[in-house]
Amino acid sequence: MTDAQALVKTLDFQLNIQSDNESLLYDATLEARRVYNETIRLAKEGVDWNAIPDRVADDAHLVKNTTQRIVAKALGAMENYYEYDDFGLPSHTKDGAYPLRANYKEGYNLSLTDDGDVAFRISAKPYNHVKGVLEGSDVHLDILKSALESDGWKIGTAEALFHNDNAELHVNVTNTEQTVRGKLDSRTVVGVDVNEDNVALTALSEDGVEDTLVIGFPEIKFERHRYFTMRKRVQNAGKDSTHDTLEGHKERFVRDRLHKVSRHIVEWSQQFEKPCIVFEDLKEMRDSIDYGTRMNRRLHHLPFRALQFCTSYKASFEGIPTGWINPEYTSQRCPICGHTERANRNKKRFKCKDCSHQGHSDRGASVNIAVKSIKKHQKWNVPALNSLPQVQKVRRRASGAVDAPTVTHPTARGYQADGRMGVSD
Repeated sequence: MTDAQALVKTLDFQLNIQSDNESLLYDATLEARRVYNETIRLAKEGVDWNAIPDRVADDAHLVKNTTQRIVAKALGAMENYYEYDDFGLPSHTKDGAYPLRANYKEGYNLSLTDDGDVAFRISAKPYNHVKGVLEGSDVHLDILKSALESDGWKIGTAEALFHNDNAELHVNVTNTEQTVRGKLDSRTVVGVDVNEDNVALTALSEDGVEDTLVIGFPEIKFERHRYFTMRKRVQNAGKDSTHDTLEGHKERFVRDRLHKVSRHIVEWSQQFEKPCIVFEDLKEMRDSIDYGTRMNRRLHHLPFRALQFCTSYKASFEGIPTGWINPEYTSQRCPICGHTERANRNKKRFKCKDCSHQGHSDRGASVNIAVKSIKKHQKWNVPALNSLPQVQKVRRRASGAVDAPTVTHPTARGYQADGRMGVSD
C-alpha cells in the first residue's frame, strides 16, 4: 500500500489591477470579514450549522460561491475550536480585511493574453469584477501557464487578499498526472543539515551510508554582512531610497544562491533508490536564539526555512517526498555510538568522548537526521554504522558561479576542470 499524493502547489501573485478597482476589492475583503464574523457569532449562539450558509448568504454583498467558501472556512475554524481548545479562550472573530475565497470559473477566472501575460477577473461583488494581470516569480507564472494550457493540471480555489497593503492572489493548482511518492515507500533517506555557511547531506539505506556530501555557500553569509554594513551607512546618511535598493539587491542575490543549492540537493538525491529528503523542523528555533546582539542578527537572518522550502518545492516536482524531524541533539549525538554531549562538537570538528569517533560535525548531524527519520517514517530498521565514508566537499566559487551548469552525478568529483565548482579536502 502506498501513501502517494497528488502534487499540489500554492502559487502567489501580485495583482496589477486595472483602473480604480483596487478599492472595490478592498471593500469586498471587509465584507468577507463581516461574513466570517457573522458565521462565528451564529455558531456560538447555537444556530443549526446546516442553516448558517443560507442565513448568512441572504445578507452578504458577495457572490454566492465566495460567501459559501468563507462560511465553510469559519465553520471549520469553529470545529477545531470545540475539538481542541479551552472553551474559555477568546472568540475567533477577525479584524481588518479578510481574504476572498473563490472557486475557479465561479468566483474568479484566469486566461492567457496575446502578450503572454496571465489576465485575471475576480468577482468582488455581484456583477462587479476586478480585472488586470498577474505579476510574480517566473517559476510560479510558468507553472500557472502550464496549468492553463495542459489537461494534466487542475486549477482550484484561490484567495484574493491584501498583504502589506498590496493586493495578492494565491492560487491552488494540482498536477493530476504526477504524484509525490509517499515517505513510507522510500528506500533511501537523505538527511539534510542546514548551517550558516553550508548544507551537509547523507544518504542512508538499509545497507548503511550510501554517500555523503557537504555543499558550501559562504558567500551568502559574506554578502549578507556586506549589505548590512552598506545599509547602516546609507541609513546614517539619510538616504532611504538607496536603502530599499540595497535590500532588493541582497534578496535577489540570496534567492539566486538558494535556488542553485536546492537544485544541487535534489539532483544529488536522485541518484539513490526511492529517496526521501528530510530536514530538521526549525520553525521554533528563532524563538530560542539569544546570543547577544551581533550573533542574534547573524542567526536570525540565516536562510534555513528558505532553503528548506526551495528544496522541498523542487523535490516535489521530481516526485520525491520530504519529511521533518525534531532537531533535538542532532548536532551533539555521535552518529556511531549514539553518545550525546555538547562537548563532542567543536566548530566543524566532532570527536566523541565515548567511542573516540572523529569526523565532520555537520556531516554527523545529517547522519543523525537520517537516522531519526528512519525511526519515525520507515518500516525498515536503522542499519548498523561502524564507520562513515570520507566527506566530499563542494563549494561554489565566486568566479563563474552564477552561470554554472547543472551538476550531474553520481559523484561531485571531476567538476573542477571548468573552474566553476571544485572538491576540497
